[in-house]
Amino acid sequence: MNALATIWTVLVKELRDIARDRRTLALTLLLGPLLFPALILGMGSLVEKRAKTQIDKTLEVPVIGMEHAPNLVAFLATHGIKAVPPPQDLEGDIREQKVDVALRISDRFAEDWRAGRPALVEIMLDSTRRDAEIPGRRLRGALAAYSGQVGALRLLARGIDPAVAQPVSSGTLDLATPEAKRGMLMSVMLPYFLIITAFLGGAALVLDATAGERERQTLEPLLATPAARGAIVSGKILAACLLGVASLLLTLLAFKLSAQASAGIARQLDVSMLAIGRFLLVLLPMLLIGTSLLTFLAAAAKSLKEAQSHMTWLMLLPMVPTIMLMANPVKTQLWQFAVPFLAQNQLLLKVIRAEPISAQVWALYLACSLGLALLLWLAAVMRYRQEKLAIST
Repeated sequence: MNALATIWTVLVKELRDIARDRRTLALTLLLGPLLFPALILGMGSLVEKRAKTQIDKTLEVPVIGMEHAPNLVAFLATHGIKAVPPPQDLEGDIREQKVDVALRISDRFAEDWRAGRPALVEIMLDSTRRDAEIPGRRLRGALAAYSGQVGALRLLARGIDPAVAQPVSSGTLDLATPEAKRGMLMSVMLPYFLIITAFLGGAALVLDATAGERERQTLEPLLATPAARGAIVSGKILAACLLGVASLLLTLLAFKLSAQASAGIARQLDVSMLAIGRFLLVLLPMLLIGTSLLTFLAAAAKSLKEAQSHMTWLMLLPMVPTIMLMANPVKTQLWQFAVPFLAQNQLLLKVIRAEPISAQVWALYLACSLGLALLLWLAAVMRYRQEKLAIST
C-alpha cells in the first residue's frame, strides 16, 4: 500500500470513528457557530442599550453645596443633568457603585464667582469603574460648556471680544476609516475567539486518534502494519484538519449571518465573502499548527486524561498577544507577522478594520506559519516512529 492510499485509509477511518460519537461531533462542529451569534447579538445589544440609556435619560447627580451655585444647577438641568441632594455617605456609595458620578461645589464658590476668580467645582467618580465613563463625560462636557459661556459673557461685558481669550483654536482630525471605527467593538475579543476556534478545531479527533487509541490499545495493531508511520500520522492530522475546517466554515458562516441579523454596530461590519475568505486564509495555517502540535503532545501522553490536560495552557496561548497589545500597544511592524498568534491577531485586526494587506506581509506570514506547521508535523512523525509509542503500559 503506497503512502497516499495509507493516508486516505487512515483519514476515512478516523472520520468514521468521530462520526460514531455523535455528541462529540456535534459539540466540535456546533459550539463555535452557536457561541458567535450569542456573543455578537448579545454583547452588541447590551453595549448599545447601555450607551443609549446613559446618554438619553436624565442623569441624576448628587451635588454637595448646590445652594452655592443655583445658576450652575439650572444650567445643568437644561442639559439633562438633574442635581439631587447627596446621600449621607457619598464617597462610600460611589465606591460601592450605588452612585456613578457626583459633584462637589466649593463653599467659596459664590465668593470666588463674584470676585471673578475661578470657582472650584469637583467631579467625584471612580475612574476605574466603566459605569462612570459616560455619566462622567456628560457632566464634564456640561461644565466645560457652562465655563465657556460664562467666560465669554464676562469678556463681552468688559467690551472685549471673547475670541481674544482663545489664541489657539484646537480641533481633532480623525483619520480613522469608518470601517476601523466600526471594528473597534469587535477588535478586542473577535481575534481571540477566531484563533482559538482554528487552533483547537481538530482537538477532539486528534486526542482520541492518538492518546485515546493508545489507551484502548487499538494503536498497536495499526502501528504493527507495514504502513509508513509518516503516512499514518499524516492521515490522522488531515482528518483532524478536515473536521477543523468544517467547524471553522460553520463558525464564519454563523459570524456572517449574526452580523447581518444584528441591529447594532455589528451589522455595520464588513462580512462580505471577500472578508470571510481573508479570515479563512489567516486561520487555515493556525489550524494546521494546532493540529500538528496536538498530535505531537498526544503521542507523548500515556493516557487520554494526560493529553487533555494540555488543553488548559493551549487555550491560554492565543490570549498572550491580546493581553500584550492591551498592556503595551505597539505599532504594526513586519516582524510581527512571523510570530505565531501575534501574526494572526494583527492580520485579523487588519481584516476587521478593512485595511489593505500587502503581498510581502502575506508571503512572510504564510511562509512562517506553514514552515512552523511543517516542523510540528515532522516532530509528530518522529514521535510516532518511537517504538515505545506502540507499547501500552
